[in-house]
Amino acid sequence: MIAIDHHGPLAVLTIDNPPVNLWDAGMQEGLTGAVRELVAAPPRALLIRAEGRVVTGGVDVNVFAGLTADSGGTLWQDLLQVIHDVEDLPCPTIFAAHALCLTWGLELALACDLLVASEKAKFGLVERVVGIAPSMGGPQRLALRAGPARAKELVYTGELYSAETLHEWGVVTRLLPADGFDDGARAYARQIAEGPTKAFAVSKRLVSEAVEHGARAADALVPEHAGALFDTEDARNAIASFLAEGPGKATYEGR
Repeated sequence: MIAIDHHGPLAVLTIDNPPVNLWDAGMQEGLTGAVRELVAAPPRALLIRAEGRVVTGGVDVNVFAGLTADSGGTLWQDLLQVIHDVEDLPCPTIFAAHALCLTWGLELALACDLLVASEKAKFGLVERVVGIAPSMGGPQRLALRAGPARAKELVYTGELYSAETLHEWGVVTRLLPADGFDDGARAYARQIAEGPTKAFAVSKRLVSEAVEHGARAADALVPEHAGALFDTEDARNAIASFLAEGPGKATYEGR
């Protein structure tokens, strides 16, 4: 249902719950366990992808039957912890959407740094059909990327939005052709995984700090965190490589 494979510096988390990758108790258990594994031993980059004709068709509504305010609140608290753990990984995270991506799948994608989509992909937060709000962080993270009005529209209408539209809104960060999409997404993620991992972690921290507290708050972190990069093996080797051979020759080990 959830599997993690390592391809050199890149970890690939694959969602596979046929026929349409619905969220259910098994999916929750599998994803929670997989994310804990990644937190305990972060890779140099993470790609999240799905098997099947869709990324996800949504949620098995049986999950919601009989929930109360208390038990529903506990469910969302547990699921938001998964979102926060993915968001806080100290490495680049990329979500690849090859096709329809509803509800929890889009919310998980929004916890990742980058959302790569096939030109044929469609997205939606359609929780209105069961009278609840998207509660794995989707609306608030959509607001950060696309603005509050567009986030509200997407939730209020429950409509499906094309990858092209969400690319124009700044939600999808890169469009790839449908043909060969999986190979293209893997190659894109692998190229990022082979970069200066510790430097990427600093940049990720600075961006998050700026979003939460403003650019000056991020500036205050620069001397300590960016300064420490000069003591890393990757920076020392890359600077020496640049001086000896010119740009683009350095390779990185994530140290």
